[in-house]
Amino acid sequence: MLLTIRHDIRYRYAAPVTYSIQQFRVTPASGAAQLVRHWHVEAPGKLDTARDAYGNVLHTLVLTKPHSEMHVSVAGEVETEALADGRLYDEAGPIPLEHFTCATPLTSPDAAVRELAHRVPSLDTSASLVALAQRIADSVKYRHEPAYAAGTAAQALASGFGDARDLAHLMLACCRVRGVPARCVSGYVDAGPSAAPAMHAWVDVWVEHGWVSVDATQAAFAGERHCRLAVARDHEAAAPVRGARVGGKEETLAVHIDIEAHPDP
Repeated sequence: MLLTIRHDIRYRYAAPVTYSIQQFRVTPASGAAQLVRHWHVEAPGKLDTARDAYGNVLHTLVLTKPHSEMHVSVAGEVETEALADGRLYDEAGPIPLEHFTCATPLTSPDAAVRELAHRVPSLDTSASLVALAQRIADSVKYRHEPAYAAGTAAQALASGFGDARDLAHLMLACCRVRGVPARCVSGYVDAGPSAAPAMHAWVDVWVEHGWVSVDATQAAFAGERHCRLAVARDHEAAAPVRGARVGGKEETLAVHIDIEAHPDP
């Protein structure tokens, strides 16, 4: 599949911002699941490029002059492919696998999460991970609306609603309860004609010497309509955009994402 992606991020402030720093993890890397044909990030200032501890491409933008808005545009083309049983056939990566068995504040389990984690007899096959994702999807209804964002895995399970980050965090929590390494993936998804293209989150789970990529919101393997941007122990560390500012008062954020999916010739 060939995905043509355009992503516009625009901040407007009620008063001038005197200083801002933004970090962007919005640049995909070529790997087992995708090949980046070309990619460009445009910002109102110099972007410093580096790799974070997880190996993700990280752009940092620092603005020191007063500004009342900030516009960042992202565009490119990525070839993706369907993966057999969700397997990436990637190496473990720069971080020891044990790091991905440790809970974070967003993925800490409570008694209900622990009970959910043990509803699947084992988590040692690709099929068992989809079975777990299905139980999560049955327990937490996906809502792509800020009002339904729970925040933590335990809160999402208690409320019965959550966004893609919440479902990913719940799957991470369940895997880690069982001692299985799992990492969060941030990226884009083209969910088809019935849903708007969006930023998304899903999970890689280490099974039989490789990562298996599973989307808990779809209770299925991540596939050729997913574009990977970053991985980390939870979504906060893999978030496409993070930042801080001085001044500005109230903030308005407008995000527009457009994805065109075509069979790769």
